[in-house]
Amino acid sequence: MIAPHGGRLVQRFASDEERDQLIAAAADMPRLMLNEREAADLDMIASGAMSPLEGFMVEDDYRSVCDRKRLAKGLAWPLPVTLALKDGDEPAGFEPGNRVALHLADGTLVGIIDIADVYKADKVHEAEKCLMTADEAHPGVQYLNTVGDHYVGGEVTVLARPEHKRFNRYRLDPKETRVLFKTKGWHTIVAFQTRNPIHRAHEYLTKCALEIVDALLIHPLVGETKSDDIPADVRMKCYETLLENYYADDRVALAVYPQAMRYAGPREAILHALIRKNYGITHIIIGRDHAGVGDYYGTYDAQSMFNEFEPGELGITPLNFEHAFWCKKSGAMASTKTGPEAGPEDRVFLSGTKVREMLAAGEYPPVEFTRPEVAEILVQHYASADKTEVNA
Repeated sequence: MIAPHGGRLVQRFASDEERDQLIAAAADMPRLMLNEREAADLDMIASGAMSPLEGFMVEDDYRSVCDRKRLAKGLAWPLPVTLALKDGDEPAGFEPGNRVALHLADGTLVGIIDIADVYKADKVHEAEKCLMTADEAHPGVQYLNTVGDHYVGGEVTVLARPEHKRFNRYRLDPKETRVLFKTKGWHTIVAFQTRNPIHRAHEYLTKCALEIVDALLIHPLVGETKSDDIPADVRMKCYETLLENYYADDRVALAVYPQAMRYAGPREAILHALIRKNYGITHIIIGRDHAGVGDYYGTYDAQSMFNEFEPGELGITPLNFEHAFWCKKSGAMASTKTGPEAGPEDRVFLSGTKVREMLAAGEYPPVEFTRPEVAEILVQHYASADKTEVNA
């Protein structure tokens, strides 16, 4: 099976004996509250999903990642994973060598960080390098503006995992997906990363990929996203319906990806790939504008960024796909690589904005764009959302 990034699957969960001791000691430690992204990152570090990271980044790693897309020791890593002090937290109260208790917003104690470094964030430089823009309309820049100006780096120990009320049957850690793949006898697995419902174009990409690997893992992101993205519970209903009706049972699995979106386009595509490698995945689908937002990134910039790394350096194979559509001439899904020459009138493609407008109006997108079962779920969601807004 494919090796984790860096060669070892990290585990940062406290043992039973250690947990009791640390919970008792935490009462006398300074507190640091985690926002939603940081809480998700903490859990993923502990489970090994972010191997080789054993904690939040120290300054050397942070600056190296921003400037070189690599950790300080040279291992490929495209985006910072940082823990910020919050408003009212004084850097002087958080010093290297100290231990700090990590709490969720509701006050729940979830972990400890052994502080190795406290440093001033260079947010403008981070945004320009990692997000490729400092435009405050970008959701990633907006996030940076909500956190403090100092980062805390150091190894973490997780004492308790966040309690989730949704998707628990699909919450598989890397060690669990690896067991699943081994049990199934799958040697090559392709991941499909998505934060949207799977429409006909996505279905086409995943099934093309299935022709060259043993299996497909639909791995939708269910961490924090933009407010106008379709909610995760609605998307999960769409995935379940599609798998039940349109995929081979013994070649596809569904599990959730708990990380928060960065909307960092090309760099986030690399991050998604490396983390999927930790889950035991050998291939990842990279389509148009992977992890993009607005028009900040070129259509295939994410695919191009994989070429910036030496062969084998990432250890996972990207499967690059062009934009797919329903071709009226051939009566099938196609792309510019596979379909006959055709004009715009021969291609069924709807923008996300147009689809949202149709759904909000109670209109069903055409079957050439999305499966009827998926359309039904989405129309019901928008109808219920409208009723909630009216009654508010």
